Amino acid sequence: MTAVTDKTQPTSQHKGQHNAQHRLPGPVPASKGKRPPGTRDARRRLVVIGNGMAGARAVEEILARGGAEQFTITMFGDEPYGNYNRIMLSHVLSGEESDADIFLNSLHWYQDNNITLHAGVRVERIDRFTKYVFANNGHVVPYDVLIIATGSQSFMPPMDGLYTPSGSIKPGVFTFRTIDDTRNMVKHAQDEGHPSDRRRRAVVIGGGLLGLEAARGLQSHGIDVDVVHSGGHLMNAQMGPDGGAILRRSVEALGIRVHTGSRTTAVLGTDKVTGVRLRDRPDIDCDMVVVAAGIRPNVDVAVLSGLHVERAIVVDDQLRVVDEDDIYAVGECVQHRGEVYGLVAPLWEQAVVLANHVTGADSAAAYLGSRIATKLKVAGVEVASMGLQGPERETDEHIVFSEPSRGVFKSIVIRDNKMVGATLLGDSRKVAYLTQAFDKGLPLPEERIALMFDLGGPGEEQGVAELNDDAQVCNCNGVSKKALVDAVKGGCNTVAGAMDATRAGKGCGSCKLLVKQVVEWAADGDVAEDPAASYYVPGIPLDKASLMAAIRKQGLRSVSSVFAALAPGSAEDAKSKMGLASLMKMMLADQYIDERDARFINDRVHANIQRDGTFSVVPQMKGGVTSVQQLRRIADVAEKHNIPLIKLTGGQRIDLLGVPKEDLPQVWADLDMPSGYAYGKSFRTVKTCVGKDFCRYGTGDSTRLGIDIESRFQGIEAPAKLKLAVSGCPRNCAESLVKDVGVVAVEGGRWEIYVGGAAGAHIRKGDLLATVDDPEEVKVLTGRFMQYYRENANWLERTYSFVPRVGIDHIRAVVVDDAEGLADGLDAAMQASVDSYVDPWTERDDPLTPGQFRTSLPLTVLPQVPVR
Repeated sequence: MTAVTDKTQPTSQHKGQHNAQHRLPGPVPASKGKRPPGTRDARRRLVVIGNGMAGARAVEEILARGGAEQFTITMFGDEPYGNYNRIMLSHVLSGEESDADIFLNSLHWYQDNNITLHAGVRVERIDRFTKYVFANNGHVVPYDVLIIATGSQSFMPPMDGLYTPSGSIKPGVFTFRTIDDTRNMVKHAQDEGHPSDRRRRAVVIGGGLLGLEAARGLQSHGIDVDVVHSGGHLMNAQMGPDGGAILRRSVEALGIRVHTGSRTTAVLGTDKVTGVRLRDRPDIDCDMVVVAAGIRPNVDVAVLSGLHVERAIVVDDQLRVVDEDDIYAVGECVQHRGEVYGLVAPLWEQAVVLANHVTGADSAAAYLGSRIATKLKVAGVEVASMGLQGPERETDEHIVFSEPSRGVFKSIVIRDNKMVGATLLGDSRKVAYLTQAFDKGLPLPEERIALMFDLGGPGEEQGVAELNDDAQVCNCNGVSKKALVDAVKGGCNTVAGAMDATRAGKGCGSCKLLVKQVVEWAADGDVAEDPAASYYVPGIPLDKASLMAAIRKQGLRSVSSVFAALAPGSAEDAKSKMGLASLMKMMLADQYIDERDARFINDRVHANIQRDGTFSVVPQMKGGVTSVQQLRRIADVAEKHNIPLIKLTGGQRIDLLGVPKEDLPQVWADLDMPSGYAYGKSFRTVKTCVGKDFCRYGTGDSTRLGIDIESRFQGIEAPAKLKLAVSGCPRNCAESLVKDVGVVAVEGGRWEIYVGGAAGAHIRKGDLLATVDDPEEVKVLTGRFMQYYRENANWLERTYSFVPRVGIDHIRAVVVDDAEGLADGLDAAMQASVDSYVDPWTERDDPLTPGQFRTSLPLTVLPQVPVR
């Protein structure tokens, strides 16, 4: 077959990185030269209809059993891409991953394995008698063995207004099944042409796994979301009403509105979506509808070709289509013993049996059905479900633990001393042991509560040791304990290496802890440190010192230039941009070239995004001191803009919560106060007590010193946030001992400086850095310490981790005693940052982009998998 050259050009250019994936105009041919010219190929012809997770996995299993020597392989796929992980589409929608990150097999993989791939080509008919398949592009391909892996398609429930008069889906209506669906949803969510006078609102039809993931993903774009679910409770296929009620509470706490027991009857709007109509409730206004109401097997080609189809394609225990000798089927398009599976774990089990049978590796292999046990994250909430949702017989035992305030629910069903069902919500630490008990019928502890908590049941290490070799560790990618152990024994001596080798943990990510435990157990604790653990940001293979040296040596001034010069293949990495931007601002001050796409959403609009997509605005109040004029101005702004919540913060400021993004510039203009930096990885605030002027215990003017420190260092970039405090006496009312930098006035007009304290999720008393006589010296040493921290801390490493890691004695020697001769350089670098400070709220008058403060985020071109 002659290769077809793709001559299309990159579709866009963005910060030096182009969109490199092109849609294929023809098949990806198998690699040439693997058989001498003129040699007759005696291999059988294997054709696979479907290039999704099932089809590609079946081929992988066949290749692993020597299939390349038995078959020439041809694959057809509806989509013009390589194989990707559909489970990760919700991560692409939310922006946690780029679509390039979710590809399982790039197009080069097909070439490397001598597979001819017809990507973007649909098979329309199978001739079972002549053994040919007929494709919609005119290709007619013979087969000796045929595998059907056509998967499933989104179910579109009957409702009025889904389609335009021409028969196309109405603009603003989406399904959530493919990578193109996801890209279109992101593009619509980020449409800069949307009117800025109202917030975007979406309705998701379906409250199952996919619907909740879609809702959470859309919410990350600042869109208000309603979920409409016809069932009585969310995820009714995986859990009972009690668990569903707690899940609903957790979902609504995220700002997502939930409507259960209600059916959508119509999509409103003539040319585009304007809302939805519910059967028994008021209409909901919206400009986007996502249909995630379930899936249906894709069986059109099987029906047209005369194969045995009921709910799906009927197969036997060898995955052979009933009444056919050489046609097999696998995945969501399959009906086996009356069951149709819509989860990925049964797909992996089917692929193994099919490959064993087709290659002859194990002619006795049989698929006997799957016991469904799922562990996943739904809108950030951990969920595990297996077997029965509740008791079905009077003799069934039912153990339930419910803690709605924490979003925790646990239900276990026991029959004849065997576990036959479990639901875990919000706490899945015991899921490995429970899955094993469910799959293998392990004996259960007499104290049933030990099934839910570590009160005599197997601990983590014991639980890992007791897992059978074939126990699924990663459901998303079908990775067993044995596969991970084999990877370790084969030379993968890091957790990341084992994950890369097996794909474990590359799906929803909920299994990463168990993966780590298995790898450590398999290596007897001898796990090497992952080299990437020393990288300052994941996309650049350099530690912080080397990265800074390279930036200086090459004269790099922007984040995109760093990627171009230092990243493997010059590839940009979204997860690295924010850390690089912070580092370069610290290093280069006013020489840094700011690029908007290198900022996190908070830094793009200079406000703190909230759970519901609105923003929090915190004006600066130096040292917690305010005036009548400031208070009156804040009150006027809150009244004018209908601010829903006004909150005093722990940093002694006033927080205006619930501000829509498009209102931010006017709110700042009306306030006419500097930013308080409550959103940044930066210097935040200095908390102070009353001090000596009013407090009868005060020994030092903490208020004045706190204001001076905040005035000097306001807004400087840092690897993580910096919170400071100054107390006027050892009673420490400003909590100075548990701040990143804390200053305490002591007798004799002296000041103690503490560093590395914390009072949040971590509690740590700061270490004494120095005791000084002069407030000016306090400011010098504070700035010098912060600069040393800025230059040497890891990205997102708080001072409470940095100080004990480096050691207070070493820090004291550098910062106070200047033992390494760095003091002047640290002082100068900090001064350069101070001199380059500009209040970010001035962007209200000169936005970086026209859409900077529109409700929806500006369109970002998603990177794609390159095709050669």
